[in-house]
Amino acid sequence: MRFEVDGEPVEAEPRPGQCLRTLLREADRTSVKKGCDAGDCGACSVLLDGDPVHSCLIPAVRAEGRRVTTAAGLAPGDDLHPVQQAIADGFGFQCGFCSPGMSVTASTLCASDLPDLDRRMKGNLCRCTGYRPIREAITAAVLGPVRETGPACESGPAPERVGHSTRPEAAARVVQGTEPFTFDLPPGHPASGALVLRVVTSPHAHARILSIDTAAALAVPGVVAVFTHRDVPDRRYSTGRHEHREDDPDDTRMLDDVVRHVGQRVAAVVAETAEAADAARALVRVRYELLDAVFDPEAARRPGAPLIHPDRTPADRVDDAGRNVVLRVESGDDVDDILAASAVVVGGTWRTSRVSHAQLETHGAVGWLDDDGRLVIRASTQVPFLARDEIARLFDLDREQVRVHTARVGGGFGGKQEIFAEDLVALAVLSTGRPVAYELSRADEFQRTSVRHPMRVRVDLGADAHGMLTALKLDVLSDTGAYGNHSRGVLFHSLAESTTIYRFPARRIEAEAVYTNNVPSGAFRGYGLGQVMLGVESAMDMLAERLGIDPFDLRRRNAIRPGDDPGHDDLVWGSYGFDQCLDLAQDALRRGNGVEAPAGWRVGEGVAAAMIATMAPFGHIAHSSATLRPDGTYLLRTGTTEFGNGTTTVLRQIAATDLAASFDRLELWTADTDAVAHDTGAFASAGITVAGKALHAACLALARRMRERAASLTGTDPDEAVLTETGVSTPRGTVGFAALTADGELSAHGGELGEQRSLAFNVHAVRVAVDPETGVVRILQSVHAADAGFVMNPAQCRGQIEGGVAQGIGSALYEEVMVDADTGRVTTPVLRLYRMPQPADIPETEVLFADTSDDLGPFGAKSMSESPYNPVAPAIGNAIARALGARPFVQPFSRDRVWELAVTRRKRD
Repeated sequence: MRFEVDGEPVEAEPRPGQCLRTLLREADRTSVKKGCDAGDCGACSVLLDGDPVHSCLIPAVRAEGRRVTTAAGLAPGDDLHPVQQAIADGFGFQCGFCSPGMSVTASTLCASDLPDLDRRMKGNLCRCTGYRPIREAITAAVLGPVRETGPACESGPAPERVGHSTRPEAAARVVQGTEPFTFDLPPGHPASGALVLRVVTSPHAHARILSIDTAAALAVPGVVAVFTHRDVPDRRYSTGRHEHREDDPDDTRMLDDVVRHVGQRVAAVVAETAEAADAARALVRVRYELLDAVFDPEAARRPGAPLIHPDRTPADRVDDAGRNVVLRVESGDDVDDILAASAVVVGGTWRTSRVSHAQLETHGAVGWLDDDGRLVIRASTQVPFLARDEIARLFDLDREQVRVHTARVGGGFGGKQEIFAEDLVALAVLSTGRPVAYELSRADEFQRTSVRHPMRVRVDLGADAHGMLTALKLDVLSDTGAYGNHSRGVLFHSLAESTTIYRFPARRIEAEAVYTNNVPSGAFRGYGLGQVMLGVESAMDMLAERLGIDPFDLRRRNAIRPGDDPGHDDLVWGSYGFDQCLDLAQDALRRGNGVEAPAGWRVGEGVAAAMIATMAPFGHIAHSSATLRPDGTYLLRTGTTEFGNGTTTVLRQIAATDLAASFDRLELWTADTDAVAHDTGAFASAGITVAGKALHAACLALARRMRERAASLTGTDPDEAVLTETGVSTPRGTVGFAALTADGELSAHGGELGEQRSLAFNVHAVRVAVDPETGVVRILQSVHAADAGFVMNPAQCRGQIEGGVAQGIGSALYEEVMVDADTGRVTTPVLRLYRMPQPADIPETEVLFADTSDDLGPFGAKSMSESPYNPVAPAIGNAIARALGARPFVQPFSRDRVWELAVTRRKRD
């Protein structure tokens, strides 16, 4: 078959049933990404004879004689198409996995499409940005020369220093699809032609494997190996990763003889081709002994419930396996008498849903043995160092025998703080001696990775007649699913800042995380705070209504303040912006934005606040180094990962500021266990507050060495020397880089141990319209005020906030991983059923920054990747309650649930 790709002739022989996406990637057109292979996300979009299509839906044979254009071929040579230029300049991407397909579809639009832009772009999903910068970029490109795309962006080239909206260095490559992600391997790469790994999964929620027959599978031509529980180390671990591995329960085996949820991996097939692997896994025969299962977390902890991990003990970090309880938390004294004596008491029970991370790049890894026989794994992970350490432990290897690194990661949101692919890839590579690749499907993501912990949150809240809080009583039940990855940390964190953001004179907290036979839960943006804050912030709104107090004022009266005990010894008051955030959000809501509700719809306003520590507890470690080369360029090494959090840009800005250097003199190595000594990982928003601080220290140390070296050569005071683009200027002349490095490169190292944490605040306010006849909720105004400290890159930080808000809106109104209550099977295993927000679902959010500077952060910065998500759902829930006069207690506040609320209220009236 002959066809044209990006203006070049291509010859190929499609296999029966092959789609165009895989054919293009086999022809090394890696700008075509895989996000779903179901036509839902648009990551694989190409032009077919000028028309945008999802290449995963097009049979490869239909390309014969036709013209295919990928994102890499939209413009001649290295030029960018106008829409690509606009997206790059307007910060219209974060992880960037969606950007090539987004650019392809947008390139076909004209001015007449702009009034219906959201509908025209609905087939291209973005999980990171919240769509606002994408809309603005497309509009700018269609209407003419690229213009400014938001108040945070600056006209002209942005200075490459902290405090400016410096464009990401990878922007052009991202929009063209040439910036490599995990499986974008160049020709000749050591893992080119890797074996393909596929997994056999359990159809049962709870069963014991009696036998596995692999003979027929091994007989399939091209099959190299089939692994079962008999072939893996008999060692328990957790897929969840933390600096201290003892934070998580050891309850997982790579392949187990007992399965505990539908979709659990049972066997792994390794073959020369995907077709052979798929054919072989269908031939693996497994005999099961069915065991009783439990899917309701309330029932799971009752006497007589089926036990899911009966052999686990407190030594494995499982508190009470006889009740399926991974962790029990109990603190405070009885507050019932205090509540009874309070002037006003409100309460309720809120339930939150399972939410998928839905990052567009699925989990996956490719591994091989290098020339020294070391195991090398390239993975889509937020924690390469922690993954390396656990793989070394599992296979009894020295850490130096394992290297884990990442390319650009296509989204994470906590879901890639886990080991879901690396372990099996390591097993296969070490067993076969050949490169092996394992890329999860979108259905795998829903059924076999992890989701946000669903929780049942009971809140009782008391206050005196003046609105001063008297007591909080909190009861939380967290469903960790079949395995306990992150269960302990999420429960602890969910109870932390959510219960210390206000001055509660008395508190009583009871909470448990329990096993069920549901899909496992794990780390998710907010790390449990969002679930509990839904209950606490909703109860605060109920209290304000009962007392007739403005909800902003109620929060002001009871807000934690500097000098108060923030709840943990390692938390310090590096700065404080809660008061400013409340003022900014309230003022913006009062101003309004001129958007009116449709006739007959009911309007309500809502607000919610959130507090979060600026890094994870118990220590977060980052090492870095900065080296001056004789040619005047710098090599910067850090361990943190770029997955849309913008760290690669901010790290360059830090170095450019400290070293008085332009970006073209900075080479940055990241996310490689061979690069630096250690980095705990890119989670808990630590990319800037920890890794950035470590690089800041390294660069300052190197700058000092350069000044001292120049002073020694000129006989001057080092404190009088100044770094410049050409060397070091001293009172007696400039010393060039060649002279500074005459005896070899100059290097300096920086390390940061996150022993102290500061606090950041976020306030979200909304005005919504609710159609009582249909239950549709429309957000008329969205405002977010953030206490981000010194904002290193305003456009990027605004984007992080907008993305967190968009994910919060999705969780509040649409997103729910549904599980059959009788079987434990996920019934929403594809994006079209899961209802991830499209462009039309997400309004523009006005982002406002408090004026603070934090003592602990580099240049006074605070973390802001994770925290914006937390107050969004309670703010929307409060607005719905004000609109209808009836409060929603089950999240998401979907149309059917809101409609039922409206009907119930009408009947009551």
